[in-house]
Amino acid sequence: MLLAVESPLAGPTKLLLMPLLAVPVVLSARKLGPRSALVLLLAALLFSWLGDGAGAFFPTAPELPLMLLFFGIAHVAYILLFARHLAMRRMPWWVLIYVAWWVAMIAILGPHTGGLLIAVAVYGLVLGGTAAFSARCHPLVALGGAFFLTSDTILAFRLFLPDALPSWSSPAVMLTYTIGQGLIVAGALLSLRKAGA
Repeated sequence: MLLAVESPLAGPTKLLLMPLLAVPVVLSARKLGPRSALVLLLAALLFSWLGDGAGAFFPTAPELPLMLLFFGIAHVAYILLFARHLAMRRMPWWVLIYVAWWVAMIAILGPHTGGLLIAVAVYGLVLGGTAAFSARCHPLVALGGAFFLTSDTILAFRLFLPDALPSWSSPAVMLTYTIGQGLIVAGALLSLRKAGA
C-alpha cells in the first residue's frame, strides 16, 4: 500500500518481501521433505527477489530484460517444484483458460512490445505454465498461481499499454504478487511438511 501513497519506503520494503517469505521456509527446513523440493522453493524465492530488485541491484543494466530473466528462472523453479513434488491431482481441464490468456496477451500486447516480443512471449508461456501446474497442487498453491498470473498481467499492461489502466493498478500489481507468492509458499509448506513427516 506504500505504492498507493507514493511513499519513498515502497522500493526498500519491496525488497524485504521475498526474504520474509523465505524465513518460514528456512525455519521449517528440517521438517520438510525432500531436500530437492526445499532447494526449488528457495530458488524460486531467490530469483523472485532478484527480479524485484533488478533495477536496484544492477543499475547499469536494462531493467526489464533482467526482470524477465530472473522471474523466468523463478517460474521454472516453481514449475519443477509443482510437477515433481507438490502435484496432488491430474491437470484439470479448466487450465485451458491459461492457454486462452496467453493467446489474448500476445494478440493485445504483442504489437507494443517492440524488440521484446519473443522474450515476452516466452515469459508468458512460463508464467502460464506456472499457473497451470499450480492447479495440480494444494488449493492454496493453485490460488497463489492465479494471483501471480494476475499480478504479471496487470504489470504487463502497465509496461506496454500504460494508458489502458488506472493509476490504482500500480499498487494492485504488488498486492496480487504478494498474495500470490504468500499463498504458494503457505501451500507448499503444508504439502512438504506432510511429505517430510
